[in-house]
Parts: sequence; structure tokens; C-alpha cells
Amino acid sequence: MQSIGGDMPSNPFRGRANARLPPEVNRILFVRNLPFKITTEELYDLFGRYGAIRQIRKGNTKDTRGTAFVVYEDIYDAKNACDNLSGFHVMDRYLIVLYFQPHKQAKKAHLEKQQQDIDRMKAKFNVSGKESDAAKK
Repeated sequence: MQSIGGDMPSNPFRGRANARLPPEVNRILFVRNLPFKITTEELYDLFGRYGAIRQIRKGNTKDTRGTAFVVYEDIYDAKNACDNLSGFHVMDRYLIVLYFQPHKQAKKAHLEKQQQDIDRMKAKFNVSGKESDAAKK
């Protein structure tokens, strides 16, 4: 049997449908510390070595530059890429590859909204949030 794409790393999980994965593992990888000059095509070349990619979204605003989301077709390909590319040296930078965890993003957004609501209520009722001198006595 001949291998297609001879230089593609082998996936140790291929064919093991019952292999247990940690709960944080999913098909979406969040990549940080990317060189600003790396192209989307170079990202496809780098991450495509580990399996079929559904989508890559590269950050393009001031706050998101140097980051990307990589979505794989298969969860085992995503795990293999995360294991092999975390700490990988690209253009004088070391990649930080993490599993995207949407529940943490949602929790952060929820906490920010709660803080805004608290600040609005403090302003409405003229409360500073600090103990008053009268309460100390």
C-alpha cells in the first residue's frame, strides 16, 4: 500500500475510533505568537501537514494580529497538530498552539457584561463601592 503525501507525519490515532481524548481537545486550534508577516498560505502549508483543514482565520486587527484559528476536519488531526506544533519555531518566533475553548470565552464575556451592569448601577444610585466613613464608625 502506497502512502499519499509521503512527507506527511503519521497520525498515531488514525483508525482508533475508541481512543479516549481529554475533554478540552476539539477540532479548533487557537494559535498565538504568529509572526505578523506569515501568510494564510504558509499557515495552510504548516498546519496542513497534519490533516485536512476546513478553515483558517488569521487575525487582522491591532488586537488580533499574531493569532489565528485553525479548524480541522478531524479531531485527531487537530490533536496531532497541537502536539507537534506547540513550541514550533517559525520566523524567529515560537508558536503557542492551544485548543479553542468557547465556554471560557463565553464566561469571560459574561463577566465583562456583569461588571458593566454593576458599574451602571453604581452610577445610577451614586454608590462608589467603597465603605463610607459613616459605616466605619
